[in-house]
Amino acid sequence: MNVNDFVMNYELAIRLGFFLGIFVIMGVWEVIAPRRVLTVSKIIRWSNNLSIVFLNSLILRLLFPAAAVGMAAFSSQQGWGIFNYFNVPFWLAILVTVIALDFIIYLQHVMVHAVPTLWRLHRMHHADLDIDLTTGSRFHPIEIILSMLIKFATIIVLGAPVLAVVIFEVLLNATAMFNHSNVRLPIGLDRRLRWFVVTPDMHRVHHSVNDDEANSNFGFNLPWWDRLFGTYKAQPRQGHTNMAIGIHKFRDPKQVVWLPGMLTLPFIGKITDYAINRREWGDKPIDK
Repeated sequence: MNVNDFVMNYELAIRLGFFLGIFVIMGVWEVIAPRRVLTVSKIIRWSNNLSIVFLNSLILRLLFPAAAVGMAAFSSQQGWGIFNYFNVPFWLAILVTVIALDFIIYLQHVMVHAVPTLWRLHRMHHADLDIDLTTGSRFHPIEIILSMLIKFATIIVLGAPVLAVVIFEVLLNATAMFNHSNVRLPIGLDRRLRWFVVTPDMHRVHHSVNDDEANSNFGFNLPWWDRLFGTYKAQPRQGHTNMAIGIHKFRDPKQVVWLPGMLTLPFIGKITDYAINRREWGDKPIDK
């Protein structure tokens, strides 16, 4: 059995195993060393956020049974993409694929903040009144489908190796749980780690109610893109324990914590402008 066959046969088991392992580790860490006091019951938030994870997983499996890994295998069979056109060392193809996919996720994240219609979908992720490891997987099903289609296009263009796609998916899920987690890291360790990976303190700024903070630190895995493109913000003005999480306009737990409210959130209110780089933001709360 070659590498591609092995990965295709055990892709779901590999991803599920890493997901459960990281989930347990971060969940225990949050209990032992929490960064913030939660405002909503963990049981209520986890049951609803994990319901979204289950729903999204079901929808993706129904619409795209082979998922991103299947698209990578299909592209390889058809000879599509850069790495199928050119003779590139396997290790280099894997490295470039992981970095390129991470960059595309960064650009996608900026896009869903910049385009008003897409922001309506993405604001379900931001409307969580607290932030912990379950927030990292809390996305509206329509956004998840759009994200998968963007991933498919990237895989086809690159001719991404199957193994590289699995590695990226595992890393993305693991780092999303890590950087959304409600855990406390020593300041010195956090300062060093955020040169190589997005840390919880770095990403928490992105979930602030303040516009300029919510429109910073878009990276999910690699922290370099924010520094390169000027979207990096080191710390929240109110500090990590005092900053308000969520969206200023949506504070009712029935609307932003419970599953029915989350699913209908994108369809509430009128579409308004949501420009990313307004100079007059200051401490103005996000209310779009």
